[in-house]
Amino acid sequence: MSGPSRRALLGATPLVVMAGPAAAQDRASDIMVSTWDFGAAANAAGWAARRGGGSALDMVEAGGRVAEADESNSSVGLGGLPDRDGRVTLDACVMTWAGDIGAVCALEDVVHAVSVARRVMERTPHTMLIGPGARSFAVDQGFETQNLLTPRAEAAWREWLKTANYAPRPNSENTDWRRMPGGPGDHDTIGLLAIGADQRMAGACTTSGMAFKMRGRVGDSPIIGAGLYVDDEVGGAAATGVGEDVVRVAGAHSVVEAMRHGLGPTAACRSVIERLARLRGARVAGSQVALLALDKAGRAGAFALQPGFTFAVTDAAGRTRIERAGALFT
Repeated sequence: MSGPSRRALLGATPLVVMAGPAAAQDRASDIMVSTWDFGAAANAAGWAARRGGGSALDMVEAGGRVAEADESNSSVGLGGLPDRDGRVTLDACVMTWAGDIGAVCALEDVVHAVSVARRVMERTPHTMLIGPGARSFAVDQGFETQNLLTPRAEAAWREWLKTANYAPRPNSENTDWRRMPGGPGDHDTIGLLAIGADQRMAGACTTSGMAFKMRGRVGDSPIIGAGLYVDDEVGGAAATGVGEDVVRVAGAHSVVEAMRHGLGPTAACRSVIERLARLRGARVAGSQVALLALDKAGRAGAFALQPGFTFAVTDAAGRTRIERAGALFT
């Protein structure tokens, strides 16, 4: 199944860029949010799914598939930068309003990891499949296989091999998306949260992981409670950035629990970022972790360690804007 490109969707989507600390939290009409600037195209696909009668799960899957199929996106799916052995491996998960979950880790040769994660949830008694088992399951389910290492990503990997220096750079999701990749990307992920017409919530997270990672490395993205968490009574949250640090504080689940105890989305995200900074101190001074939340009232918010994290917000009228999150460090 193929769909419109990210650029085609962006061209058809009303888009407003807003500065400042998550103004969306004061509104009560936001129905879909996703991480980074390229989330605008993902939200457009999710909105189209909703208008076609799709559920919140259909919305986040549709959005994730747009990012996965976009060869210009070096941090998700096809065109993602490989591990240090030159292999592209994908991680993804989904979670619904009913607490149903599915995930895949280290999936190779299949573009739409988010859809495979949904199949794990819907067609197996398990919640996660990894590596060759995940690939075999995908093939059995009829997913097509292809080489995910594009010439552009391979060139970036070969350039990296000259030094083999791994040095994460905050916000590379946005900077590398806007230019041909040629240096080390640092992190990963598109996280998506949506509220369907029936007011039920779902979320998804999909990634090709840290560029030039050790083979077998898995970060937070496919881990329910770290990269993604949804509670239909409260709201949902997704994480992006250095996955190892997100896992340390069970990032997404911690945000949802903070909202359960009365904090708004932005304040909940900030509370977890502050906890991470207290825990890790100088070890996170140069890296990025960002958290995004959507509560059941349709209020969105986000907060990050470093300035530069952006997220896409689509309201109930289908209007999309890009928000710049507040940050702990300046």
